[in-house]
This record gives sequence, C-alpha cells and structure tokens, in this order.
Amino acid sequence: MTAHILVIDDDPVQRRLLKNMIERNGHVSHMAENGRQGLEVLDRKGGLISVILLDLMMPEMNGTAFLDALSEREITIPVVVQTGQGGLETVVNAMRAGAFDFVVKPVSPERLGVAIDNALKLEQRDPRGRSTRRGRGESVQFDDIVSASPEMLRVIELGRRAAQSNIPVVIEGESGVGKEMIARAIQSASDRANKPFVTVNCGAIPHNLVESILFGHEKGAFTGATERHIGKFAEADGGTIFLDEIGDLPLEVQVKLLRAVQQGEIETVGARSPQKVNVRLISATNKDLITEVKEGRFREDLYYRLNVFPITIPALRRRKEDIPVLVRSFVERFAGEQKLATPLSVSSAAMALLTAFDWPGNIRQLENAIFRAVVLAQGSELHTSDFPQIATQVPGHAISPEGRVSWDVDSAPVVPSTSSETGLPAVYPNFRRHEAAESADAGQPDNAISSLDRGGQVRRLADVEEELIRFALKFYHGQMSQVARKLGIGRSTLYRKLKDYGIDPDNPQKEVA
Repeated sequence: MTAHILVIDDDPVQRRLLKNMIERNGHVSHMAENGRQGLEVLDRKGGLISVILLDLMMPEMNGTAFLDALSEREITIPVVVQTGQGGLETVVNAMRAGAFDFVVKPVSPERLGVAIDNALKLEQRDPRGRSTRRGRGESVQFDDIVSASPEMLRVIELGRRAAQSNIPVVIEGESGVGKEMIARAIQSASDRANKPFVTVNCGAIPHNLVESILFGHEKGAFTGATERHIGKFAEADGGTIFLDEIGDLPLEVQVKLLRAVQQGEIETVGARSPQKVNVRLISATNKDLITEVKEGRFREDLYYRLNVFPITIPALRRRKEDIPVLVRSFVERFAGEQKLATPLSVSSAAMALLTAFDWPGNIRQLENAIFRAVVLAQGSELHTSDFPQIATQVPGHAISPEGRVSWDVDSAPVVPSTSSETGLPAVYPNFRRHEAAESADAGQPDNAISSLDRGGQVRRLADVEEELIRFALKFYHGQMSQVARKLGIGRSTLYRKLKDYGIDPDNPQKEVA
C-alpha cells in the first residue's frame, strides 16, 4: 500500500536520507524544514498525508510545539518522533503529547519501515494512544454507528447493555473493525458520558515505557525522570480508560493492571503508597486471549477479571450487507468535508466491485479507499476506475477505459441492492445457475430470484430453495454455520438438503452426481 509520508527535519542531509528510505519502501515523501512549514504542508495536502516523521529539535517551531499545534487543530495523523538527544523523559513527553512511536537517530531502514507500517495500521481519523479528554467533537453515539447486518445490530445491543453498568468489557475483533468506536459509544451511553475518555494503544508503546505511561512516575524514579508525571489511569479518574491491543501488555505490567481492576488502586513508579482511582475499564484485542493465556503470554487471573462482558465484532467480509450502507455514508461524509460543488454518488458497477472485495483491513481499509476516491473524484459519480488497487485484487473482471466493469459468469460479485427509501439492503442479486431461473417477465428485476419459469408458471418450491441455497453458499463463502443461520435452518438440515439437491458446498455451482 502506497502512503504519503511527511518528513519534518531541519537537517538537509537527514531529510535526504529519510526521503530515500521512504521511497525505497514504496511510499511518497513530502519534506518540511520545521514545524511551521509542516503545518503549511498539512494545510495544502492534509488529506493525503498518512504518517508524519517528526524531529524534535528544530528552529522556529520545534517538535513539541508542532505536536501541540496538531492537538489544537484536532489533527490525528500518527506521528513518529525522531530523537537524537535527550533520554527517556524526552520520549515520555513526546508520547504524552500525542506521538505514536519514536525512532532513534540514525534510524535504520528496517526500523523506519516497521514504524511506518505500524502507523498505517491505525485509523487515521480517530485519536490513537492520545491521552486527551473526550471532546464534544469526539463523542460517538450508538445511533452514529452505520450498519445493516444482524451481527452488528447484536453488537450494538450488547454495547447498550454494557453501558448501563461499570462491568469490565473486552471488545474482540480484527484490526479495523471499529472496536474504539464501540468503546466510545459505550462511554457516551453511560453515566460517565461527561467524564474523561482516555485511549491507549498498548501495542504502540515501547515495553520499557508501558508502566510509566499507564501508572505515571515520580520525579527521580529513574534516570531521566526530571519531573513528576501522572499516568493514563490517573488522567481517566472518574471516566473511562480504553486499552487497545491489551494482549501486547508485558507480563510484569499485567500484575499492576490486575490490582487496578481488583482494588481500584494504581502504583505510581517511585511512589511510596498506592493511589485510589475510579476508572471504568474497556479493553480491546485482535488476539485470541485464551491462546495467549495457554502459551503463558497473558495472565489467567487477569483474563478472567477483564473478560466479564466480551463483545465480538465480526470482520467486514462476514457482514457484506454493511458494505453498501458504509460506502454511501463515507462518500457523503468525505464529499462534505471536501466541500464538493455537487453531490457524489457511486455507480452500481463500483458498488459491486467494493462488495466483492473481502477487505482484509476491514472498515478502516474501506474508509481509506473511499476517502482517496472522493479526494481524486473527477465527476459526480465514482466508478470502478476510481478504485484501481481494489480492482486488481478482485478476480474475474476487466475495467474499460470508461470505468465500466465486466465479470466472468462464474466469478461475478454478489452485491446487495438497497431500498431507495431506507438505504438498507433489500434484495440480493440472482444467483443464476439453471435455465429455469430465467424470468419470463420482462419487467422482472435482474437482481431477484425469479418466481416464474420460462413458461410463465410459478416455479416449484424445491427449485427456488435449491437456487437460494446455492446463492447463500457463494455469498457467505461456504461458511456453513452462517449459511444455516441466515436461512433459518439447522446445520444438519442444511447438510441433508445439500445431499438431496446434489450441491457441493465447496463449489455450489458444480453439479454433484
């Protein structure tokens, strides 16, 4: 994935070295000599910038002042700080000011690549690892969550229930599915809605700094600790702390976290006595914590303390009916942000392409793809040609110079149509396999399972059922439990019908003798 990286450094030699490293990794570099020039670049190209590589010691506007300016402007692009002088205290201050990661000069190409890749994994328009109080603009309500799938509606219902108490919540799901959005919605619906919401990405903090950043440290607690700093838990006192990627916490820090959960006390590094805090804890992970416990990387007692109310968010590829409504929502939002003169829509071919793709990066990847397409849009409608990186990864299609897409018969994508009144998926496209599926009614929509045979008579129930089962197998990629659940039948009944109709679950188009 090609990203735009902004380098802010006053050393021309260092800028040239970083430029070469970035471009060798396949990204595009933008240069600035100080923080003030960096802000000017963001004013011109902020929508394209994915990561900022920032030097701390610069004339006119140094790195710390630049981070403060980003916070004031509510810009949440991940910042990787370069440090060539100063100790642990410098790094702590930078992280507290909003930096996502840091690299030590002279930085190696491998370390720089890891820092950029990690930053690109984070959602670029949500706060990440930043210890800010929840502002009015950051408030997320459950009604703000766009979804049309039963799975996500269940997630929202569980979130509403969790908001009614202070029960510890663990939100599970792949990267990019929207775990932090659910956490913020829980906070907004709880009695802590007007209290601090502090988010920490545990995977983005160096292990030797995790304890200090979470629980704080006293002046002189370690070499370089020239001032006293309160930790994230103390900042969240009275509110909610969201620990993202909690599975990455070191074991020695997990012991202190267990005490904070059990007794409501934290131990500041270098302090003589523990400190009481009143914090609602919401955790998130993309790992299987049970496996982490079995392999000794996560404490079993902490797991059972945290996993009281688990919420699992399904991957986007498991709820494709959400894709059209998400696409339209993102297009509308970004078109408004870009102040486009005319409304922007999405062609049916483009929607088919987007729905056919499995989105390994989930909603975050979809959002970024839509953002890029809107920024580069030429007309009033987005076409398949506006998503070239997606098109190259969907098999069985070809894109014409005019942006039209054609599909092989056996690999055509499945895309839900939507109701013009509600915008929600209404009818799924016809999975045509048999000649009987050809409609004799010229007015029959091409995206519906036909009710009539070629002679204009009502089709046999068994034929319609067979066609629907074949379609469901393809739509849900052979996920038998999900197919059975969506069809409203048991797995044993589904397997029996597959045998009766001679359907191969791995290849529903193929006839089984």
